Amino acid sequence: MARYTGPKTRISRIFGEPILGNGKYLTKNSFPPGQHGNSKKRKAPGEYALQLKEKQKAKYTYGLLERQFHKTFDEASRLGGVTGENLIKLLEARLDNAVFRMGIAPSRPAARQLVAHKHVTVNGEVVNIPSFRLKPGDVISLKEKSKTNTSVTSQVRGKNPKFNWLDWNEGELTGTFIAYPERESVPENIKEQLIVELYSK
Repeated sequence: MARYTGPKTRISRIFGEPILGNGKYLTKNSFPPGQHGNSKKRKAPGEYALQLKEKQKAKYTYGLLERQFHKTFDEASRLGGVTGENLIKLLEARLDNAVFRMGIAPSRPAARQLVAHKHVTVNGEVVNIPSFRLKPGDVISLKEKSKTNTSVTSQVRGKNPKFNWLDWNEGELTGTFIAYPERESVPENIKEQLIVELYSK
């Protein structure tokens, strides 16, 4: 499997923010990884390096590989409107991301595993493809058998109310993808315009 499975804190240190976890170690050791630690002189990154770093940040945040991310960008560029904002909307519409946002799983990797193991349904049908693209009105739920599985339900923590493009019924363990989110509603610190500039070269 080509996905990154190494230390999450290492990735957080590269970008200086907790993109793969709670970042509790960043305050203690926040400088970039490397054998020379913080003593190595690092020159200011150039334009291309900043653009590449922003793309890598988005890929790690949403758990995509290069080919899949590029395909999503191409789709975003074909839609009307601002390409960068379209990219974020498409990433947020992924099933694994919606499962994470609804609080069904504590992290995106956990949500991806939940979907892949056929615990999640969309409109009553089991979907085991984490990259499945949701449409407004789609109903996401745990499979009936999974609702009685304590190892699954114990991870449910409920939706953050600021994610207003999603609805969540904790009693029925069912949610709805209401609409594609506006960029200002998505809390991820991603400068999507730098990604657009990178792919426009």
